Amino acid sequence: MQHFSSDGVSLAYIDLAPTTEPRGQAIMLVHGFGSSHAVNWVNTQWTKTLTHAGYRVVALDNRGHGQSEKLYDLAAYSSQVMAEDVRRLMDHLEIGRAAVMGYSMGARISAHLALAHPERLNALMLGGLGIHLVEGVGLPLGIADAMEARSLDDLTDPMQRMFRAFAEATKSDLKALAACIRGSRQTLSAAQVGSISAPTLVSVGTKDDVAGSGPALAALIPGACAYDIEGRDHNLAVGDKGHKQAVIDFLAGL
Repeated sequence: MQHFSSDGVSLAYIDLAPTTEPRGQAIMLVHGFGSSHAVNWVNTQWTKTLTHAGYRVVALDNRGHGQSEKLYDLAAYSSQVMAEDVRRLMDHLEIGRAAVMGYSMGARISAHLALAHPERLNALMLGGLGIHLVEGVGLPLGIADAMEARSLDDLTDPMQRMFRAFAEATKSDLKALAACIRGSRQTLSAAQVGSISAPTLVSVGTKDDVAGSGPALAALIPGACAYDIEGRDHNLAVGDKGHKQAVIDFLAGL
């Protein structure tokens, strides 16, 4: 792992060279809530898939996650602030333009980046987030409450239990995650989404009850494509083989 300072916040990242003939493009990977670059992208073989396809791959641990600095101020976790973390990492590595792929919360961050700095994106891949980018404000606030519960045994709601168990399994800082949930609840309007100019792929599992409809979001973004990740829920969709192939095909067609 390497580290850099994003406006005073220490963030961890990996920077992987392509393992086959380079395609000359970098891909920035932005993970979801409670995860890390390792859990979201390395363990699921995404980094292997993309480097084998000839891409330079950069993946960070979002603030409050993984090996990056833990913060407890809600304002430190706005989607706009975390989008600037990605932009600053690109600046740090002297990457002028890149394809950006985010999953779940990472997709929300990536969409905000696409709006704030359209000149920096060659393509945008939104996974695990559909129309709830517009019609929802992220994960339920009850997830923050779940992070602050005394123990997993005190929780009965299935979604709260799922996210608390995941956070414990990844040995996350529960207090930082609670602040992140409460601070990163920024929606985009239909008009804002409609102004995204980067070629866009929206991929959502057909059994995902968190993301909202992928095709409904894609319909709002000019020229965007939607890919249904068949039979996958929010957790399993990210590493699905068909999802990987859809992204590879999408990038190859740019």
